[in-house]
Amino acid sequence: MHSALVTDFYSLTMAQGYWLRHPGQEAVFEMFFRRQPFGGGFSVFAGLEPLLETLKDVSFSSGDIAYLESLNFFQKPFLDYLADFRFSGKLWSLDEGEIVFPQEPLIRVQGSLIECQIIEGMLLNIINFQSLIATKSARVWLASNKGSIMEFGLRRAQGPDGALSASRAAYIGGAGGTSNVLAGKEYGIPVMGTMAHSWVMSYASEEEAFRAYAGIYPEHPVFLIDTYDTLKSGIRNAVKVGKQLAAEGKNFGVRLDSGDVHYLSVEVRKILDAEGFPKATIAVSNDLDESIIKTMTAAGAPVDSWGVGTQLVTGGSEASFTGVYKLTATQDPGGEFIPAMKFSDNPEKTTNPGIKQVWRVKDNQGRALADIMALDNAHDEVGAGSRHTFWHPSGDYRHFYWDGEGRPEAMLSLKMEGGKICHSHPSLAFIKEKVRAGLECFDNSYKRALNPHIYKVSVTGHLRNLKLELIKNHLGDL
Repeated sequence: MHSALVTDFYSLTMAQGYWLRHPGQEAVFEMFFRRQPFGGGFSVFAGLEPLLETLKDVSFSSGDIAYLESLNFFQKPFLDYLADFRFSGKLWSLDEGEIVFPQEPLIRVQGSLIECQIIEGMLLNIINFQSLIATKSARVWLASNKGSIMEFGLRRAQGPDGALSASRAAYIGGAGGTSNVLAGKEYGIPVMGTMAHSWVMSYASEEEAFRAYAGIYPEHPVFLIDTYDTLKSGIRNAVKVGKQLAAEGKNFGVRLDSGDVHYLSVEVRKILDAEGFPKATIAVSNDLDESIIKTMTAAGAPVDSWGVGTQLVTGGSEASFTGVYKLTATQDPGGEFIPAMKFSDNPEKTTNPGIKQVWRVKDNQGRALADIMALDNAHDEVGAGSRHTFWHPSGDYRHFYWDGEGRPEAMLSLKMEGGKICHSHPSLAFIKEKVRAGLECFDNSYKRALNPHIYKVSVTGHLRNLKLELIKNHLGDL
């Protein structure tokens, strides 16, 4: 991932054009996303640490340069420039694990037009995928009533690199552990697993298989009870072995991986309780997602932990996160940054110009009220203690008033300067807790799985006026 060839071809053709026509021009790009995935009301920002580590070391190897030369598309002096390429710009971003919303900048990059353009593809690739999976994981965790989630998606993930990224993001979003052993090694995520059907099938009987497993792993073994018949044999044999474990002062659990897991969990719980095992745990899997889990928890299904695989590590119903990366300012010969803006007949694709900061406005109880985009040099527009008017990003009449209670929080902070990381990476466990604490700051209406309330993302009066002025000037040129 440190190869700068992890980019789109047009980024390199544009980079050569900038090198020929604007070799020293500075620019500012911002990464934001256009809509919430899964029809939800929030997203989780993830992937920052892998992005920074990639940018720190990104370069073109001699083999990369030889490949580009073989395309007969790039001039030799430009390829010589790429041979020495390193990212040397600045990068501001939200902290990883923040709860985020459409239109607001998640990342701001300042550097030469060339380097800002070259890193577009890898930046979007890393942030979009991990933010998608972290958001999915948070939705699953909330649907479980903040229960125990096990990420079991290795075998269904999009390749080994996708599996690693998904395990990392799923843990940030709410999973308690992963089945992916390499993710455990690389990221320090707790590794989890139970029993394979092949283990049960390799023995002459279920009871023999369970006894052998308990003999090897006597500390709270989990028996897979659906290999043959869950209620007639699986749970009965688990109880037989469980009684031997109980005599030794040990507990056990069972796992359901097929059939109507809601009905089976209820029946299995009845049997376990009747046999004197109220502390025996029940884990379920079988292509679960947040809607199934929410239905089961609402109905009181007696499930202690949830194994979620395919629907978690692939994004399930949502193919991708809608993050984009757009130019917002260019530097003129005098060193001043001039706002830039993309125009579109579709208001959602018309960007917000200028170099911006994002402010999160909270009330005196710490509840988030709105996120405000402001020009970076206009901090007084979001000050506490006085009344402010904030506007819808589309530039129309919609607005709301904030009376200045609480204290606004600046969300974007400097993470790289001169191509070097200038902040300390928190642990994944810290980021995970940041997600959970962040979710607590938002009203439950924003976290509903279906038809959530829309959180306000607004702009200050100065930013709105700048946008309207640029639109007016653009229309006057047509």
